[in-house]
Amino acid sequence: MSLKNWAEYGWLKSHNTSSQEIADLMAIVDRDIADAKSGGISTDWQFGIAYNAALKLCTILLAAEGYRSGQGLQHYRTIQALPLILGPERSGDSDYLDACRVKRNTVEYDRIGATSEGEVAELLEFVIEFRATVLEWLKTKHTELLRS
Repeated sequence: MSLKNWAEYGWLKSHNTSSQEIADLMAIVDRDIADAKSGGISTDWQFGIAYNAALKLCTILLAAEGYRSGQGLQHYRTIQALPLILGPERSGDSDYLDACRVKRNTVEYDRIGATSEGEVAELLEFVIEFRATVLEWLKTKHTELLRS
């Protein structure tokens, strides 16, 4: 399966990105990392904010490749595209982020107190490392999208 196949199924749409869009999305990532670290809010909200940072990193990957999520299952498809872009060795990362997506949905829509400080710390650690991976990938594959 490829991103092109996904687009043919209607799961993705063509998208022309820009260095401005990538910079704006990265600014959201940086804000969300800082906010999730800051404390003073519930672990549920910290988790949701850290999850949003991870989702935006996946969005950056898709945008850089010329796509955005189509209608329906947008978070799911954005996350599941990760190994199609970075390689099948990153399937475990998309599985982890999908589990985070489900947990985030639980604390957003169903009940409170479903996350722990340890889960927040684990997700933040993942996001910080993933941010570095995405930046390195952009430097290698799409330097035109990085501002100097």
